[in-house]
Amino acid sequence: MREQILEAMIARAAEVFGLNASELSGSTHYDDDLKAKSGQIVQITTYLEDEYDVEIPYMEFRRKKTFDEAAAFIEQLIDG
Repeated sequence: MREQILEAMIARAAEVFGLNASELSGSTHYDDDLKAKSGQIVQITTYLEDEYDVEIPYMEFRRKKTFDEAAAFIEQLIDG
């Protein structure tokens, strides 16, 4: 499940940041690599909420530094 979440996150982030998905990976950092702004993070979390029918607490999600950490967090939310 985590791999599926990671793939979805990478696909959406590629759209949001105007990148090719192949440029992103689980080790991609939101801040260091992408210089992500709040609005961009919200676009990703909203997409994941719709895709996986789960509520994602923004501040907890924002504390995750990499896509891998964020995917693990989403997986935990889904599993309850």
